[in-house]
Amino acid sequence: MTFLWPWMLPALLALPMLAWLYARAQARRRRLLARYGLAIADQSAGSWQRHVPAALLMAGLAVLVIAMARPQATLSLPRAQGTVILAFDVSGSMAAEDIPPTRLEAAKATARAFVLRQPPSVQIGMVAFSESGLAIQPPTSDQQAVLAAINRLSPARGTSLASGVFAALKMIEELDKKEATNYYSNRPAQPTPTPTPMPPGVYQPAVVVLISDGENTVNPDPALAAEAAAERGVRVHTIGVGSPEGARLTIDGFVVQTSLDEAMLRYIAQRTGGTYYNAQSEDDLRTIYDQIGLTLVTTPEPTEVTALLAGLGLMILLVGGGWSLFRLNRLP
Repeated sequence: MTFLWPWMLPALLALPMLAWLYARAQARRRRLLARYGLAIADQSAGSWQRHVPAALLMAGLAVLVIAMARPQATLSLPRAQGTVILAFDVSGSMAAEDIPPTRLEAAKATARAFVLRQPPSVQIGMVAFSESGLAIQPPTSDQQAVLAAINRLSPARGTSLASGVFAALKMIEELDKKEATNYYSNRPAQPTPTPTPMPPGVYQPAVVVLISDGENTVNPDPALAAEAAAERGVRVHTIGVGSPEGARLTIDGFVVQTSLDEAMLRYIAQRTGGTYYNAQSEDDLRTIYDQIGLTLVTTPEPTEVTALLAGLGLMILLVGGGWSLFRLNRLP
């Protein structure tokens, strides 16, 4: 246990002085009783009970003095903790209007609500992908920064699901790097070590939420990205935006029919231990975000226990006062 105000602890030295004064007062009392021949009657009345309130008073004051020193203890507290990477599909097909006003705008609206409901212990990052993946916002607990990044999203071109997953995995890996990179060196670049695969069934406290209509049009194969996420123990929850019937879009003067490819999104989620969700309306998207849970972990951390000790000290004083009032028939 450590103390934020250790200079309050010398006040404990006053307690032996109080104990000495109490013992002196009791000796004086015994002399007075002996003078009038009442010592035997006093002993038969259970004189030890008279000392209980004083003992509780001393104990209560000691606890309160310790509380005034603002003690800290390392406690293992459960809390929602982890990293959520929102991977947004910003391909041209996300401009379809089968979810009004558009697929992308509906996804952005519910993502904003999801961000605002997260506790400060959860870091949220964001990547956007179309034909390639791009880090938009590194993981942070600054919700306003994440909201600003969501607002900047707009439709682009084709869709590469693998690029979105790989960009999210790279962002998660950057969190574990402790090595400084803001310096110059003429040493040749070292090859990036291959990550050690996680044992099956073991997952990191980090999840990827992939939001897409699932129409993959650009290499690499999304199955390769799913395999890489599974080896790193990263769950990928996939959200299919749009309807299987699809919608028609006019792109560069051509009419394109775009529909939801659920099969690939289901495969990515299943392979990584995540869950696939189908969202055909903005209400469905909101429900899906509520169902995506975070890992509840127990983390040892220094915690101030002043209130706990102050409450204990007051309780001891109340017990001493009650004992004096109901057992000795006198106020403390």
